[in-house]
Amino acid sequence: MGMNVGSSGGDGEPEVMMDINTTPLIDVMLVLLIMFIITIPIQTHAVKMNMPVPSNAAPPPTPPEIVRIDVDFDGTIGWNGEVIQPGDRGAIEARLAVVAAQPDQPEVHLRPNKLVEYKHVAMIMATAQRLGVTKIGIVGNEQFL
Repeated sequence: MGMNVGSSGGDGEPEVMMDINTTPLIDVMLVLLIMFIITIPIQTHAVKMNMPVPSNAAPPPTPPEIVRIDVDFDGTIGWNGEVIQPGDRGAIEARLAVVAAQPDQPEVHLRPNKLVEYKHVAMIMATAQRLGVTKIGIVGNEQFL
């Protein structure tokens, strides 16, 4: 990248420059870059979440009441440890109706045995749904793994 000073042979002809002038090219590229930056929309990555509002209310003083329904392998139903004979649908309906009638319903934990037929469990769940029991869940699923 040396500079040639002087004449190249004394012919008197001016020397022709063979290099390209990159200054206008750089100017055009800078203008295009600025135009692209301006035209790109600003992307905000915001996720709208409904966060819980803190309240100063004290937690409930007593834990919620829990009704435990056990279904044994032969269809025998246990209500909080008290045995109800299999097929006695009227007794289970009466007890679930009492639970459904309470203004603050207790949690109903249905715990079926691994070997019980599904019809016994489905009968209890359908009866609870028909009577309006809202807090019902199946517990003890770790035995099915």
